[in-house]
Amino acid sequence: MTSKISVELVKKLREETGAGIMDCKRVLEKSGGKIGKAKEMLKKEGLEKAQKKKEREVKAGYVATYTHSTGRTGAMIELLCETDFVAKNKEFVALGRDLCLQVVALKAKDAKELLKQDFIKDGSLTVAKLIDSMISKFGENIKIGKVTRAEV
Repeated sequence: MTSKISVELVKKLREETGAGIMDCKRVLEKSGGKIGKAKEMLKKEGLEKAQKKKEREVKAGYVATYTHSTGRTGAMIELLCETDFVAKNKEFVALGRDLCLQVVALKAKDAKELLKQDFIKDGSLTVAKLIDSMISKFGENIKIGKVTRAEV
């Protein structure tokens, strides 16, 4: 079912999802202008694309750190991606910090354990699903490398 979709609706979906304009317009037309259904369609498409990108080599990245306000615990994570462009992105840097916070709070010992945990800022997501959504958003493979937690 295709229908005339307003620019405002496309803009709203784009702001909420970060998806491309044409992708937003296409899924809104398919969903009959229903934002909820369009979001689900974008999410499904994005996760399928993310699975295909997981085999690509990661050559760039960011070393994220977090120290708890007490100064007695901290974490450092090697967050890897394909290009410097993504490594310098504010959202990518914030992801690294959030993952460090996760390591401090839930005491993940390595990347494998971390990926299995529920994300502390959104219990409806695991860390693995969060990474998949970021792969979809950035269009690049993202992996967690070394994970270090220290406590005094």
